Amino acid sequence: MTDDTSPNVDTEATAVETDSDTLEDRVEAALRAVRDPDADVNVFEAGLVESITIEDDAVTVEAAVTEFDDANAQGVMRAMLQALRDVPGVESAHVEPVAPSSADMTAGVHGFDTVIAVASAKGGVGKSTVATGLACGLAADRETGLFDADIHGPNVPTLLDIDGPIRSADDGSPLPAVASGQNADLDVMSVGLMETGAPLAWRGAMAHDALTELYEDTAWHADDTLVLDLPPGTGDVVLTTLQEVPVDGVVVVTTPFPASLKDTARSVELFRDNGVPVLGVVVNMGSFDCPSCGDSHPLFPEGSPAETLSAPLLVELPFSPALQETPEPGTPHDSMAELADAVADAAETAWDVTVPDESLDLRGDTPEKRKERVSERFTSLESGAQFTLVSDRDPTPVREFLATLSDCRPDELADLQVERQTPNDWVLSVTVP
Repeated sequence: MTDDTSPNVDTEATAVETDSDTLEDRVEAALRAVRDPDADVNVFEAGLVESITIEDDAVTVEAAVTEFDDANAQGVMRAMLQALRDVPGVESAHVEPVAPSSADMTAGVHGFDTVIAVASAKGGVGKSTVATGLACGLAADRETGLFDADIHGPNVPTLLDIDGPIRSADDGSPLPAVASGQNADLDVMSVGLMETGAPLAWRGAMAHDALTELYEDTAWHADDTLVLDLPPGTGDVVLTTLQEVPVDGVVVVTTPFPASLKDTARSVELFRDNGVPVLGVVVNMGSFDCPSCGDSHPLFPEGSPAETLSAPLLVELPFSPALQETPEPGTPHDSMAELADAVADAAETAWDVTVPDESLDLRGDTPEKRKERVSERFTSLESGAQFTLVSDRDPTPVREFLATLSDCRPDELADLQVERQTPNDWVLSVTVP
């Protein structure tokens, strides 16, 4: 940051030019004394002065500093402000950054190739820590954004040590903050950046509207992968997200504590019931490495994640001071790098539909055509044969039709199973009576 004695200001040049005839001349002369810290030319030659507005004795300058990092951008604007304050006749001076264009940005969450949600059944299990570490890990080899949707406890800005308030693009779209690492940047949007320090007592419709607006309107620099940090539990915000965001998969965070595992098992089923693949589970704070003896001690030895949860175990994280440090985008902790690789691999196959080659594919057929094809295929099979169909809508009502074709009661088709493999793909299988 640059203060009022910034080396970016040529004070001798400022003094020479203060005798200019008009206020506009004096303002321009003062600004010409401010140097671009990279090119070592004045801010006019560097193209950093977008506009100058003078109303009576008030001066407003728009500075084109979007190509600078935050420190240099603030330094240039502060140097401009210092120069303006020294101009005779200027009673009020203001320097603001030019709103960047949203034309080349990703409009809303629907513009991302992949959206990964991070959820937990309970608070306090390290969900936001995992979401932040995962995003920093994914940022190593893809353009990544992190959306903090935990509106009642937005911890992501604190974990990444970034501040608000957020800015707007030229069309008014909110812009994410950027957490910068040596190897990568990470776009970050959070209600915690909107009003720093303000209480967030949002409920019901207010929370729904606020999130919907941010989901739809945020202009992201990244466009590859978005990590969503959901609030704990299965309340309104979680359900809103599942309805309005194209979530490709969810990572569920838990501790090995038995009560937490039981609640997590129910959350896993909720996501599956809503057609969202569960990529896997992160078991956090399962052990502690003693600095004195060097041994690893389980914190919840009575917990059994593998037996309780019907989902793959992505990674087990210890209770470690290293995981509590501020993560760096693109240079994650080893455990978070392992998690990022596991999540990326799981997401690639999350929507694969696995059905036998002889399955009857009804996707795209009209209702009349579906009925005709089901009847033709089902009645052609011998008793004991397996009948399988793939549909783009829930095929459960087909049970009644199959019972009619078999001249039996619907409940006699006891082994009939319907599995929703993606939001738009169901598989029905049954043994022909």
